[in-house]
Amino acid sequence: MADKKPTAPAQDVTKDWQASQSQKSSAGNFRLFAAIAWIIAIAGECYGVWLIYHRAFDQGGQPLLLGLLIGIAVFAIAGNLFWKAANRRDPARASDTARFFFQNQLGAIISVIAFLPLLVLIFTDKNMDPRTKQVGGSVGAVLLVLATVLGINFQPPSVEQYTQDMDKCAAEIKANQPTTDCSPEVAAQAQAIANDTSTIADATKDADHPNGQDVVYWIAPAAGQTKSDIEHVFHLCAEVSPLKDKTVHSGSVTQAYAENATRITQQIAMEQKQCGFTTSQATPSASSMASSG
Repeated sequence: MADKKPTAPAQDVTKDWQASQSQKSSAGNFRLFAAIAWIIAIAGECYGVWLIYHRAFDQGGQPLLLGLLIGIAVFAIAGNLFWKAANRRDPARASDTARFFFQNQLGAIISVIAFLPLLVLIFTDKNMDPRTKQVGGSVGAVLLVLATVLGINFQPPSVEQYTQDMDKCAAEIKANQPTTDCSPEVAAQAQAIANDTSTIADATKDADHPNGQDVVYWIAPAAGQTKSDIEHVFHLCAEVSPLKDKTVHSGSVTQAYAENATRITQQIAMEQKQCGFTTSQATPSASSMASSG
């Protein structure tokens, strides 16, 4: 039986934000660059350990030690920046606490790994030249702190944050307001929401609603669920053929997306006739090309 009352979720949110193929590819490249930079930094540390065990700094060698420490810092920090860039394009879910922490703070962890063992050897080596130990240890400690701080993500992005931003961005686009919430990471998907809303408004114009409506109908999630496990199509009214004998929810396009009804019907003209709307030239948005069902 169709439930024609619009659903009223506590919060007006879109479907979960997902990284596009381009964003995933870019994130993968940045993570590869980060891994290479970190490997070089740790290799530099290993070389420094080898030099200490071979007494390279017992009689001086301060320039070599300083150069080694600076090189480790450069590659560790470069890796941290690459990793942060990747996370902006393909973030983790905040609800996955362990992965969210390690994915966003991995740079700080790697920085500690790249410096701390070497610094421990520097400060505990009784045979090292005192001046080299003092200067090298102090510079190394400063670089460790610098690299670690630059590796910490104090405001890490998340799928949940991007979902909220996408919802706000879509609302601004639909209202023709300045798109202050439309970051590059969410703009494309927010535009898809706005496009679908515009298509539905064009398709649902009638004498009582000359500007159309933002009300669509879709198959309700399974009992006990707030969101369907599979993507569904949303339609112009509950009487269309694909919704026959189905439990139906209704609401705005944004609410449909929230329950994973993220594909606009491809049978606009047919559904206009079935639902009693005036035939228009409305066509589905290019961002939602999928067959109805």
